[in-house]
Amino acid sequence: MRAPSGLLGPRAALPLALLCLLAATRGSLADGQPSASPLTSLPIRGEMMTKYSNLSLESHNISLAEHSNVPVEKNITLERPSNIELTCQITISRGVNSVNVTWKKGDELLENYLTNATGCILYAQYMFTIINSKQMGSYSCFFGGEKEQRGTFNFKVPEIHGKNKPLITYVGDSTVLMCKCQHCSPLHWTWYHSNGSVQVPIDVQMSEKYAINRTNANETRLKIMQLTEDNQGSYWCHAVFQLGESEERVQLVVLSYLVPLKPFLGIVVEVAILVAVILLCETYTQKKKKHIDDGKEFEQVEQLKSDDTNGVENNAPRHRKNESVSQ
Repeated sequence: MRAPSGLLGPRAALPLALLCLLAATRGSLADGQPSASPLTSLPIRGEMMTKYSNLSLESHNISLAEHSNVPVEKNITLERPSNIELTCQITISRGVNSVNVTWKKGDELLENYLTNATGCILYAQYMFTIINSKQMGSYSCFFGGEKEQRGTFNFKVPEIHGKNKPLITYVGDSTVLMCKCQHCSPLHWTWYHSNGSVQVPIDVQMSEKYAINRTNANETRLKIMQLTEDNQGSYWCHAVFQLGESEERVQLVVLSYLVPLKPFLGIVVEVAILVAVILLCETYTQKKKKHIDDGKEFEQVEQLKSDDTNGVENNAPRHRKNESVSQ
């Protein structure tokens, strides 16, 4: 007989994720001792560790969400050969048998990977050894189902760091360029100079202009003496590791001593031009004023002449009239 739905309602509402967690806990404690990983006791691990027992073990994990389409990536810096253990895990609510697991290096399918399930948690593990630069790169786990989830482990050699901003100096001076690697020790450092697209290695044995300081293994310093404008450009510090190479660019700018004077000379030229314009305006104004004054004076002279002429003409009739009266 079917029980009333109201009695079973609270039990049916128990979250599925909690049931999966209880199942996973029960499975891991079945022997009375919790296990670090459900894949650690498989035979391939012991075989790999025996063959490369002198190498250290690098273990890395990625956890994926079932209902997320966003890939998860993890960047891993590796300086020397190592045994690698990569593990991806995902919680599956619809059953782990419905999920297809694959591993890839770039676009190449990988084999001999391991899968295991504990309750609703599905694990995928890939174990290998990196002993050369060809084995570096990206390793990805894929969980295929209704939605495909991907986790990617990116292996790269350590980065080296130089001066971010251009180094500015002057002709005739000396300068020091530096590159450094944090928490790593490259096997070899090399400096290159490029004033275009071609990198030319710097040989300190052939030129007294350069000197390289190799005091610390994790850094390199290039000293350049008696700088000229031809020495400016890009300098590359190149580090060689057991598993690859890394480089960094340092920009050098060499200025002439006339360069700092250019703004001052520009101001002097501007002031000189301004003074010349003012003097020309003053000269032109004075000439124009003098011309106006000369014109006024000429008009006054003409006016006086005109007045004198009119006075003579007016006096002539009066003189004749007086003469006639006197007669």
